[in-house]
Amino acid sequence: MHRKIKIQKYVPALGFDWLTLWYDLTIRLTMPESKFRDKLIDHLDPRDRERILEFGFGTGANLLLGAGRSPESRFTGLDIDPKVRKMANRKFARYGIKIPLKLYDGETFPFPSDSFDKVYSCLVFHHLNLENKRHAMMEIFRVLEPGGKLIIGDWGRAKSSIMRTAFYAVQLLDGFKNTRDNVDGRLPEFMQEAGFTGVKETDFINTRIGSFCYYEGFKPRLT
Repeated sequence: MHRKIKIQKYVPALGFDWLTLWYDLTIRLTMPESKFRDKLIDHLDPRDRERILEFGFGTGANLLLGAGRSPESRFTGLDIDPKVRKMANRKFARYGIKIPLKLYDGETFPFPSDSFDKVYSCLVFHHLNLENKRHAMMEIFRVLEPGGKLIIGDWGRAKSSIMRTAFYAVQLLDGFKNTRDNVDGRLPEFMQEAGFTGVKETDFINTRIGSFCYYEGFKPRLT
């Protein structure tokens, strides 16, 4: 019998709903924005006609960069927060770009199985509690086609004591409980639990507020 997942009320981009409008500015002030986003799209390596989903599109910055890098890729965004969808759509309108942005309720993704060649996610999983992290991984696995690739950019195990201390700023905003798994470096474990193979940390950047890490994994091909 399918067990219904109890979904927590989502944590907004900066921990509090009223801070969402300041998200882009906060990222620019606290992180090497061009560097960490460029690396994310480098690891994604979008190709013509690939179907690519961003889980947790936020204000649309990564989708804009990806579409600019590969205009013939078929990007789609998925998020739970209607406020960020409005912000992203306004941003896309300024650049004359059309990318479908879907909302969901935190449970089943609104896509059939095997719908995407690649899925990527950036600064999302540290907002989720343990059960929701695992559920999101399973849904990503489901909507990827066999042989498809998952790329995650998010906070990981601190690379130094200085980075660990700096990350307390993130935990104060986003909650110590939800971010604990990131601090402990458990995202690759959750990817493997969901069925991904070839899981590894591929890169990292030390920022003013912690170690930002990149992970990848693959949905096995059918034999």
